[in-house]
Amino acid sequence: MSSSLGLLCRRCTFSFVSPLVHCRQFSSSPVALARNARASPRSLVKKKEKAPTKRQLALLARKKAAKGEKSAYAKEKMTLADAISVLRAVEVARPNSTYELVIRTAMSRGAPIPTGRINLSREAKPRKEYRILVFAEGRQADEARRAGAHVVGGLDLVEAVAEGKHNNCTTILCTTSLIRSISTKLGRILGPRGLMPSERRGTVTDDIEGYVQRLQGTTEWRGDKTGTIRMPVGKMHFPMEDVVKNIKQFVLNVRRATGNLKDAVAEAEAKAQKGKNKSKSVKPVNAIVRILLSSTQAPGIQIKDI
Repeated sequence: MSSSLGLLCRRCTFSFVSPLVHCRQFSSSPVALARNARASPRSLVKKKEKAPTKRQLALLARKKAAKGEKSAYAKEKMTLADAISVLRAVEVARPNSTYELVIRTAMSRGAPIPTGRINLSREAKPRKEYRILVFAEGRQADEARRAGAHVVGGLDLVEAVAEGKHNNCTTILCTTSLIRSISTKLGRILGPRGLMPSERRGTVTDDIEGYVQRLQGTTEWRGDKTGTIRMPVGKMHFPMEDVVKNIKQFVLNVRRATGNLKDAVAEAEAKAQKGKNKSKSVKPVNAIVRILLSSTQAPGIQIKDI
């Protein structure tokens, strides 16, 4: 009995740890160097790195710009009067500097680019002179001539435009009855120049007289692909009342054009557009994210009271 207890109480001297311990080899260890020496030369040749694409370079540039130093007014919100005072103080030595209003919209995918026309109470820049060419016949052609269109004609005008005789025209309008006839012959000529009449831009219409009158007395504004709208709204030497009036007038026009304002004028335009294009869906609303006021040399200041 005592001998069996002694065997049970005997200290164990056998080690259960394996003598072969697996450890990670460093790249400079002898084992790793010998393995690389035995490897084939082809496996050691580095693959050529592909040059970054334009999209990748643009993405890197945007990230770099986002990380860069921002203006002191980047997160500052001011009233319209205070923002004008700050910009005037910055541009005190440049009385001909221009106020620029920037409106950023949350343009959803597939939404049309915001665009419109406005007649400011006091223009910041000389109004652009338009030379208008109209494809119309009969009574609509007479109305276009009375409204002030520079070149008016029917299908006989197609050959002259194709030959380049009216390249100085800045706007081309067309009636709904002639658009199919001219699109087959002039689509590849006028399309790349941005002059081809289209229903989306409103240059295909039966109200030629009204469009010509609006074109001659207004200024066109258009957003970019990201939905950002820029518009000069005054000069530094303008009285503050004129600048404020221009800014409020332009913001009201943009809100109406982007669907952010529901008034009698906007509802009438929506009903008229719906009657013309019954098969098309309703234009989505581009919500206004922020409104900034800047100048030639001054930073952009976010406006909080308009």
